[in-house]
This record gives sequence, C-alpha cells and structure tokens, in this order.
Amino acid sequence: MARPRHPLTIPYFRAYFLSRLAGTIATTSFGILIGWQVYSIARGPEGMGIREAAFLLGMIGLAQFVPLFLLTPVVGLVADTVDRRLIVRATTALLLATVATLGLLTWYGALTIPALFAGAVLIGVARAFGGPAYSALAPNLVSTESLPTAIAVSSIAWQFGSIIGPSLGGLLFGFSPLLAYGVSTALLGVALFSVMLIGPVPQPPVEPDQRPLARVVEGFAYVRANRLVLATITLDLFAVLLAGATALLPIYARDILQVGPHGLGLLAAGMGIGASAVAFFFSVRPMRTNVGVKMLWSVIVFGLATLVFGLATPITALLGLPSPTVGLPGWAGGGPLLLSPAFILSLVALIVAGAADMVSVYVRSSLIQLHTPDAMRGRVGAVSQLTVSASNELGEAESGLLAALVGPVGAVVVGGVGAIVVTLVWAGLFPELRLAKTFAPPDMPERDHATGAVP
Repeated sequence: MARPRHPLTIPYFRAYFLSRLAGTIATTSFGILIGWQVYSIARGPEGMGIREAAFLLGMIGLAQFVPLFLLTPVVGLVADTVDRRLIVRATTALLLATVATLGLLTWYGALTIPALFAGAVLIGVARAFGGPAYSALAPNLVSTESLPTAIAVSSIAWQFGSIIGPSLGGLLFGFSPLLAYGVSTALLGVALFSVMLIGPVPQPPVEPDQRPLARVVEGFAYVRANRLVLATITLDLFAVLLAGATALLPIYARDILQVGPHGLGLLAAGMGIGASAVAFFFSVRPMRTNVGVKMLWSVIVFGLATLVFGLATPITALLGLPSPTVGLPGWAGGGPLLLSPAFILSLVALIVAGAADMVSVYVRSSLIQLHTPDAMRGRVGAVSQLTVSASNELGEAESGLLAALVGPVGAVVVGGVGAIVVTLVWAGLFPELRLAKTFAPPDMPERDHATGAVP
C-alpha cells in the first residue's frame, strides 16, 4: 500500500492552507489593533488610569467570548449538518465586512470604544461558526495517517500568520491606521477567494431519526465520556485561562516597557515565533511517542515562561540592567528602546511560551481529531473551541479584572503559577494523559487515500 502524499501536494488542502494563512495574518493584525485602540482611547481621550483601562481591555475578550459561549450548542451541530465549506466562506465574509467597517470609521474619525466592542462581538460570532467548521474540514481533505502532519502544516499557517499579523499591524498602524485596516481587508479577500477553490468534500450522514437537541447533547456526552479527550481539552482551558499574559500586552507596550505600537507588534509576534518553529519541526518530524507526558511538560514550561515575562522588568532591575523607567538614548524616539534588557527578556520569554504552547496544541489537536468519529467532529470541535475560547477570550477578561485589582505584573505572575499548579493536578486526576504513548487509538483502522479524499 503506497504511503499517502504530503498534505501540501493535495490541491484542496493547499487552498485550505492559503486561506488559513491569509485569514490568520488579517485577524491577528486587526485583533492587535482593536486592543491597542481600546486601551489608547481609554488612557487618552477618556482619561482613565492604568487599572481602569486594563479592566476595559479585558472586557474586549469577554465581548468575543459571550457570543461563542451562547452559540456553541448550535455551531457544532451546524458543522456536522451544513456543508463545511459554506460555513467557512460565510464567516470569512463576515470578518471581511467587520474589518472594512472599522477601517471606514477610523477614516472618518468616528471610531469609538462601543464600535470596537461591536466589532469584537462580530468577531466572536464569526469564530463561533467558523472554528468548528474549519477544524472539521481539514480531516476531509487528507488521509487518516496524514492527519497529524496536516495539523502541523495547518498550525504553521496559523503560527506564521500569528508572527506576521501583529508585527504587520503594529508597523502599518505606526504609519497609518487606514493602511493597517486596508491590508487586513485585502488579506481576508484572499482568504475568501482561496476557500472558494475547495471543491465538494464528504459530509457525514445525519441519522434521520435523531433529533437536533439529542445530537447536540451527544457531542458534550462524548467529550465527557472520553477521558483522554476531556483531559486535553480541560488542561488547555484552565492553564491558558490563568496564564493569559497576551491580553495585557498593550499595557506592557505602552506603560511598562514603553515601546509603543511597534514594540507591541513585536511582543504580540513573540509567541507566534516560537510556535511556528515548533510547528515546522513537527511538520517534518511528527511526534510519535510519549505524547501525553510531553504535553504535560509543555504546559509547565508555558507557565514558567509566563512568569519570566511578567517579572522581566524587576529581573533586569535586580541585575542592575537599564530599564524603561531609567531611560536610554533615543528612548522617546522608538529606536534603541527596543534593545532594552527588559524588552529583550520579555520577547524571549514569549517566544519560549509560544513554543511550549504549540507542543500542547499539537498534541491536543491530534488526539481530539483521531479519537473522534468524523460524524461527531463538528460537535466535538465546537466543545473544544468553547474551551479554547474560554481559555483565550475569557482569560483576557480574567487577566483584565485581575490586573485592575492587583496590577498587570501581579496578574501575570499569578497566572503563570496557576498554570503550573493546574498541570500538576491534572497529571494526577487524568492518568490516561500521562499514559498516552501515541496519538492513534489502538483499534483505529488504516484508510488508503491516494488523492487525500476521505470516502
């Protein structure tokens, strides 16, 4: 039996890859702009203090999470019933319209905090429907044995986009906010065109006698019953929920490290740099052994790196190195300031955190996809997306609230310690995760797909 081709040799997967790459660059680019503009308006025209503005910044994450939370029971069922390509096309079009509208408001000088919050809500709606459809579509484009490689390749698109997007957004915003929004709009147009190139793919059959509500409940029940899937999903939920340092990057860029929007772009790209390197490595040499233990260690490293990021300025101060509060030549002009020890240590910490997080994402995604029947991937993907979004967007709200109470540095430190503690607890609660040696279930049949299509 011939070995399946590499995912990128399959035309439909190439279109999928390009769509995800362009879309990720766009969404991470204007995502960082929304956070920066909310915080800047709050600290500038609104005259808020750091802690008040931090709370408002955290609420942006909540605005994206609420629609996803409310729609989760529906979106997984939709992804298992409606053509997944149509869902991805519709949600990409919604993102395009949202970015274009915010760009026009910026052009006319009419951009307000309520408008930015409305944009965040629409992003949440688009992600709610698009996420499960996107994740459930990938396994329909490649063979079963190629899926871990496809996940790594797809993660490269996501992580590479996460590197370019924030840096591009911050750099372009420094020249012109209109240029930043215009480029994001154009990239979403490319993403929409690319996904239009994907032809018909198999859709799982729907049991004619099964009611929609029963199918929704079945997805949650499956996750609860499969302890390995439950362990991977909930570990990510609580670890990243607590250690959501990226939500506070605008505060660090503006008021702690004092590097402005250009420095914000580099900091936001930090995790993507580390994650992209790991994803590229796994696309060439997929992980095959001791996958559960490696996931646990990766989350511990993630928590430690978060701690270093939060304490970068105090650490460099203890070592007697220059800090933003001391000032360096050209500090106000945006030149040598990016070479400050605190900034470099912060960036390195974020790169390490991104690399560790990518290991966790790779293991979690592979286990979920390979341990879930195709007919339930949409619903299980919706549950997974809910927890991932809770860990990200709800984590932003938690970080903003905690920063308002104990300050941004205290919030990051508490989050890093919390992620480590949760990992140790999960290692004891879910021995299935520690004992997971490979991705595939023992009884998983092999399927031969020379073209990459799933029959």
